[in-house]
Amino acid sequence: MDPTQLLKGVLDLAVLAVLDRADGYGYEVLRGLRTAGLHDVGDASVYGTLRRLYNAGLLTSYVVPSEEGPHRKYYSLNANGRDRLTESTKTWRTFAGTMEGLVGG
Repeated sequence: MDPTQLLKGVLDLAVLAVLDRADGYGYEVLRGLRTAGLHDVGDASVYGTLRRLYNAGLLTSYVVPSEEGPHRKYYSLNANGRDRLTESTKTWRTFAGTMEGLVGG
């Protein structure tokens, strides 16, 4: 099974979970996902997900100036984002439990 197809369905949850641990800019979020083991996630997918979650009112953002490079746009969860993370986590656990019952040993 192609893991990128599975990732499409849970990328929102994964990004929200990374941002629940700490605010982050796009590359930090990408690195957090890869460090967690989601090595197949693409840069464009993460940046697009961040923009979509922000436009949906689930994230806030702020810019941190840098003297060494471009300014960085940090994202953080707001109350709506935390509510969505809680709801999506419950849905994921139910789904994962069902699949484990089907294919588990």
